[in-house]
Amino acid sequence: MQAVTVIGIDPGSQRTGWGVVRETSGRLTLLECGVVHAASGEKSFSARLAYIYHELVLILTRHAPDEAAVEQVFTAKNALSALKLGQARGVAVAACAAWGLDISDYAPTLVKQSLVGTGRAEKEQVAFMVKRLLNIKGDMPLDASDALGAALCHLNMRRFAKLTAEK
Repeated sequence: MQAVTVIGIDPGSQRTGWGVVRETSGRLTLLECGVVHAASGEKSFSARLAYIYHELVLILTRHAPDEAAVEQVFTAKNALSALKLGQARGVAVAACAAWGLDISDYAPTLVKQSLVGTGRAEKEQVAFMVKRLLNIKGDMPLDASDALGAALCHLNMRRFAKLTAEK
């Protein structure tokens, strides 16, 4: 089985989580993860979006992933917050598309169900499973573990699609 490298992204207008995972013959390896911090007090909103784009392009350049998994926007109570989140997600998708990646979108409930077994899992439960699957010791930001969760969900879906196509 050929190795595949996936970047997972959990978009946010202030904190965009990201994580890069490689799968080789069913073995998962964490390459790197982190959070792009675009604090609201420092810049205009458009400058924050540009910063997120620029940082993601640097990550894409560093790791040259084969595919991308981006978490979809959940429905927010505040329409302005949902709009800003959607714009941040659009920037993440644009960065990956400009890099030429195939991009898969996953609902947060599907990511949670794929990793924890229930779509209503807490962020801490997702982080626990991500750390177990990738053999990570210590703490990590929840935004990064959510992004890694999207990448792992994508790899699960890829495996499932291959298995069902072979039958």
